[in-house]
Amino acid sequence: MTEGQTRPDRLLRTGVRDAGLPVTGIEVIALAISLIWLVGTVLFFFVFAGGEGEAQALDRLRSVMTLVAIVLPIAMVWVAALAARTVQTVHEESQRLQASIDALRQSHVADRQARGAGVESSVERKLDEIARATQKTEAALATFATSRPTARVAPAPTREARANAPAADQPSLALGTTAEDLAPPLSRPDLVRALNFPDTEGDEVGFAALRRALKDRTAKQLIQASQDVLTLLSQDGIYMDDLTPDRARPEVWRKFAAGERGKSVASLGGVRDRSSLALTAARMREDTIFRDAAHHFLRKYDQMLVDFEQNASDEDLAALAETRTSRAFMLLGRVTGAFD
Repeated sequence: MTEGQTRPDRLLRTGVRDAGLPVTGIEVIALAISLIWLVGTVLFFFVFAGGEGEAQALDRLRSVMTLVAIVLPIAMVWVAALAARTVQTVHEESQRLQASIDALRQSHVADRQARGAGVESSVERKLDEIARATQKTEAALATFATSRPTARVAPAPTREARANAPAADQPSLALGTTAEDLAPPLSRPDLVRALNFPDTEGDEVGFAALRRALKDRTAKQLIQASQDVLTLLSQDGIYMDDLTPDRARPEVWRKFAAGERGKSVASLGGVRDRSSLALTAARMREDTIFRDAAHHFLRKYDQMLVDFEQNASDEDLAALAETRTSRAFMLLGRVTGAFD
């Protein structure tokens, strides 16, 4: 804080020093009215009053009335004066308090700017890096989803070869059979690794698992739905790497896969980041595209979990819960009430 800035403690000390009770115009007016009234009552009751021939019984009443006439108006005047002084004092104190609050706010903002300049720049650089990594991942996913492996063209067999070939070597394919149907079943480790998405451009293991998962129809639909919601969440600055949800036990995941809802599976919504929850809830209310994508993703994840849980070990479920896709499921599931 520089010397030109007003220190709040200095303002507070000045306010205490000025909070004395000097004589103001209110007290002067009240004193003048009191003296005028006092002089008038003395002249009326003691100078211009009746003579000595009045009855003695009326003297006592006159004495009481005289005392009341003298004291009561003066008391009322001073009560009004004190009330006016109190109002003025409260007004001055409120002005001093407002000035102190303004000074505190300015000093807090100045200190925060001085301390947070370096931190803010580093945070912005980190966010830019994450955004670039997300864009590269999206481009890679688009490449994998649209590319097709080129098969080598074998020479046509001769008539003699076709005649001598055994029947077992000539399998027949049903109409409409695709390469995805002929692909081998996707292993659980590959599915878990694909749902976490590659960490960097050099993550060869992650990209290989993602390529294998995209050949599986069910896994491909979930990966594309997860990519959509992760991209939409990143537009609000919500990244799964920044979330540290509470871990739920594998048996809780099994209960949810079996269709159980309520308090017993509420720990699946272990995301505690208030800003992410608030931003996601607001996006769900205001953005219909985001809401449709979120519900589609939750349905696909639920279907995957039902099949995955049947043959998965506790270690497989624990690894699945650590993926970026599962963190998005926890966040969206808590916002939408999927665990209630």
